[in-house]
Parts: sequence; structure tokens; C-alpha cells
Amino acid sequence: MREAVRRTGPSKPLHIVGYSNGGALALKYALDSLEDARLARPDRLILISPLIGITSFARFVGIAALPALLPAFAKAAWLGIVPEFNPFKYNSFPINGARQTHRLTAALQDRIVRAARAGGLDRMPPVLTFQSVVDFTVSTPAILSALYAHLPANGGELVLFDLNRAAIVGPLMRSAADTVLTRILADPPRKFRTAIVTNAAADTYEVAEQVTEAGATTEQTRPLNLAFPPGIFSLSHIALPFPMNDSLYGMEPDKTQAEFFGVHLGAIAPRGERGVLILNLDALLRVSSNPFFPYLLKRIDQAIASPRR
Repeated sequence: MREAVRRTGPSKPLHIVGYSNGGALALKYALDSLEDARLARPDRLILISPLIGITSFARFVGIAALPALLPAFAKAAWLGIVPEFNPFKYNSFPINGARQTHRLTAALQDRIVRAARAGGLDRMPPVLTFQSVVDFTVSTPAILSALYAHLPANGGELVLFDLNRAAIVGPLMRSAADTVLTRILADPPRKFRTAIVTNAAADTYEVAEQVTEAGATTEQTRPLNLAFPPGIFSLSHIALPFPMNDSLYGMEPDKTQAEFFGVHLGAIAPRGERGVLILNLDALLRVSSNPFFPYLLKRIDQAIASPRR
């Protein structure tokens, strides 16, 4: 942040965009800047699938790794060890990583509560968050209960990407999935603006934006001229920041791009016998690009172009 301000000058607005763990770090920096006058205070935070909370299991995974102290049980230090075929992320995940992640979220939530009690959050910048209602990596309910429940009414907004309600997978979907949106989002009025990207009608893949302004109880709907692709029943944690034409993660990769990493991971729809591929099929079934990426990018541009607070 010091280098960014040095390069642009103190008169320029400072916007921080953070994805996943980067969202947690962006929020941590904003909270630090409330208490340390030497830190440049951001004008706005934009969070994409932010790491505000994870499952309670991570609190105890350190215990699960204790057998790894013995050489014969070295693999116990890992939640999973799989082939490394992704050029931009590790596929194997150490238990210590889950433990450190839980410590970060616990410290972050504690800072938010303490700042709220002291009245410090009144000086927080507006927060714009993009989040899938279903997320296997981070807790969507924690974003509401541990962050937005404490933020002041200062122009914040939460954008939720709903399930594909028109997907014909009814018998295969968990019963709790159908009510996930109503369970995590309290009835209006709310202190922040809410935008829900969901099916325009129950029988169509076309989507619309359902907006409830801060303090309002009525909802306004507008079409987005975007749609769920066939076969997609929801977004995922890893999908939001990647466009559909991304060479590696996109469902519709642009094969004219100069960069090619040996495989189009997001476009693979494998069919064959079990035990042939080197990876678990869950890794390929998880959607890794966002059909609503143009909407996300436009909303970020609008936020950055808005008047400085």
C-alpha cells in the first residue's frame, strides 16, 4: 500500500480489490488503517468470495496432523495429496494451511467486533462484496453475520449469485440447497444494498438482478441479458474472478490466446471409466469460470468511478 500511494500520489483514490484470502487481507489492512494514521486509508473495498469465515473443522485439524511427527505417518500432515497439474495453484493442501486460515478468520472477526463496539467502523470505507450463495471453501453466512451485520450504513453492497433454479437436477440436489438464500439473508430493511443475480423466471436460464436498496423493503428487478450455461447448477468459490474465455479455467476458452498450459481445465467434461485419470473428478466437475463475469467487471468499474467519500 505504501508503494501504491508513492507511485500514484496521495491525492488519488485508493481502491483495494481482494479475492478469497486476499479479501481477508484487504479487510485486515482497512481495519489496521483505522488505528494507524501512518497507513493510507482505502476509499473502497471490493471483495470477491472473501475469507471471512470457514468451517469449524479447521479449528481442530492441527490435532489430526499430530501423527505426522512420526515418519511413517508423514501424510497425516496433509488434508490431501494429489498430482500437481495446475500451473497457478497447489492441488495438495497441508493441514497447517487450514489451521492458519482458521486463525486468520478468528483474528479478523475479533477485530471487527472490537472495532464495532468502539465505534471505529463508522470510519470504514464502503464495502462491495461478490459472493456465491453456495461456497465450499469460505462461509457465505459468515460474510453476513461476521461482517455486514457490523458495518455502518455508508453505501456498502452485497451481490449474491444464486443457484440456477431452472437446472433440471432436482432429485440430485440436497434439500437444504433450495432454501439457502432465505436462510442466510435476513428480511429487509437492511443497512446495505443487496443485489441478487438469479433466474428471471423458474423455467428459464436467463438471469435478472433483484435489487433492494439500503433501508428499503421493496425489490426492483432488471434483466441482465446473461444466462446460466446448460449443465451449470451454481457458481463456486473459484469461479467468480475468471471469465468464460479464460485459456485455463474458462468453460469456453479462447484458443487463439497465446498462452496455453497444456489443458483447458474449465472446459473438460470427462466421460469414461473410473481409475483412468490421475485426479478426482470433483476437481473437474467444480465450475471454474463465471458466466456473469461481464456483470461483475461492470459493477467494479462503476464502484471505482463513483465519487470519492
